[in-house]
Amino acid sequence: MSIANSLTVDDLGSAAQRDRRKRILDATYELASEGGFDAVQMRAVADQAEVALGTLYRYFPSKIHLLVSALGREFERAEALLREKPIPGDTAAERVIFVLKKTTRGLQGDPHLTEALTRAFMFADSSVAHEIHSVGMLMTSMLTHAMHPGVTDLTEDDVAIARVIGDVWLSALVAWVTGRSTAAETGAHMENAVHLLLRD
Repeated sequence: MSIANSLTVDDLGSAAQRDRRKRILDATYELASEGGFDAVQMRAVADQAEVALGTLYRYFPSKIHLLVSALGREFERAEALLREKPIPGDTAAERVIFVLKKTTRGLQGDPHLTEALTRAFMFADSSVAHEIHSVGMLMTSMLTHAMHPGVTDLTEDDVAIARVIGDVWLSALVAWVTGRSTAAETGAHMENAVHLLLRD
């Protein structure tokens, strides 16, 4: 089992390396959008991104590393958009629900991509711990920002609540991806959890 981590943007020293990583992730998105988890094959990604297969493996040690990193980039984009303007809602629960619904709608709008990213998250083992941690931190950051906009001095309880909500959200998304619940049921499940955890 490999314990190597994916190379992040911060790991890459040159613009050419950062561009190469971006092309790899763009190719991953395109292949996943077309055919889901099974369509993302390392050689196909390398061909699409116009990089050597060995180069791809230096950036991402496995398909799971690649897809979880792609999920992380999706969350980075979502978080950046959320910070551009105030989040609607008078209470923490209303703002968190807005963020979850917006993120979920974006993912459900591209079911093949979401299936690929979610399955990778489900299949990830300890070798992908670094990438999983990064995704979790991004999700927690989005939710704590929604709970307490502009506040940087968060309590341990704030962070713990955000992590539990993130876990519930991921569980609901897995249920949707695997056909065990509808989009409406997914939304209702998340809302119930948020209202129980954030009683304003």
